[in-house]
Amino acid sequence: MHAFSPVYQRRRPASYEDLSRIPWLGLLGDSEREKVVAQIVVGQAMPGDYVCRMGRSVTFWFGVIEGLLKMSTDSASGRTITFTGVPPGGWFGEGTVLKRESYRYNISALRKSVVAGLPVDTFHWLLDHSIGFNRFVMNQLNERLAQFIEAREIDRSTNPDVRVARNLAALFNPVLFPGVGEILRITQQELAYLVGLSRQRVNVALNTLQEQGAIRIEYGGMRVLNLQALQSSGLNDIGAD
Repeated sequence: MHAFSPVYQRRRPASYEDLSRIPWLGLLGDSEREKVVAQIVVGQAMPGDYVCRMGRSVTFWFGVIEGLLKMSTDSASGRTITFTGVPPGGWFGEGTVLKRESYRYNISALRKSVVAGLPVDTFHWLLDHSIGFNRFVMNQLNERLAQFIEAREIDRSTNPDVRVARNLAALFNPVLFPGVGEILRITQQELAYLVGLSRQRVNVALNTLQEQGAIRIEYGGMRVLNLQALQSSGLNDIGAD
C-alpha cells in the first residue's frame, strides 16, 4: 500500500468487524493488542488495483479481509507469471517485511477487495514482544515454503485437471487462509487467471472434480467436499513426468 496507490488513498481505520477477521490478533496479550489495533489500517482495492508492486520498498505487512488478490511477477519477456491467489484470512509478505526489502512480486486485486495493513515497524515490535505472534509468523513461513514446493510440482504437470485441483487445494489451505472455510468465493474466470488456463478448460476440470465428489460448484464459488482428494490429485502423474 504505497502512499500514492489508490488503495492507500482509500484507507480508513479498521472496524470491529475487520479486526474480527484478522486471525493473529487473538494470539496477542491485551497490551500488545491495544497497541497494534491502533496501527492497523484498511483500504479498499478495486479490480486491477495494485496493493504492492515489484521494486517498491516494503511499508506494510498485508492481509485480506475480504475479496481475492493475485500474486504474480513479470518475466524478462514481458509475460506475467502467476504464483498464487490470496483469499480471505491470508496474510502475505512476511519474508519481505522481515528483511525490509523491496517487493519481488506484484499483488493486485482480482475483484473488489478489502485489505488490511500493519506497518513494518509495528510488525517488528510484535516480533520483539509477542511469543504468540512469533509462532504465527513461523507457521506462516513454514506453510509458505510447503506451498511453493507444491507450486513447483504443479508446474511440472501437463494435466489441466491436476493443475486446477491442486491450485484449488492451495486456496483452501486452512493455515494460510483461515477465512475461506468450506466455501471459496471465486468465479471460474478468476480461477482461470490463477491457474493459467482458459475459462472453458477450467469449467471442464471443475465438472470432473465435482463428478469425483471432491467439490460442489455453487453460485459464486466452490464448496470443498474432500480436501485430501484435491491435494493428492495427480500425484502419480506428476511423479512420472
